[in-house]
Amino acid sequence: MKRVIGYAISIAGLAVMTIGFGMVNVGWKILETIKPSYISSVGIIAIIVGVVIALQSKSRSRKKIDKGEKEVPIYEGVGKNRKIVGYRKD
Repeated sequence: MKRVIGYAISIAGLAVMTIGFGMVNVGWKILETIKPSYISSVGIIAIIVGVVIALQSKSRSRKKIDKGEKEVPIYEGVGKNRKIVGYRKD
């Protein structure tokens, strides 16, 4: 769920950034009183915060492995010709 929220914040930041750079003209009078550089910087900060939130969320499978269920690869072959054929829970 955190990943979806992070993506939403990043998309909103992209929208604010395009308004700040003047690519999209919304026509709101309040935006005329604020400097465009401030609006674009708020958009960039929102993108960074969204990406950080999205990257902090972990998948459920990794949480299980971190709790002590280690998986060890099973190899077949010798030297450079080794292939992983399966995993064994330790």
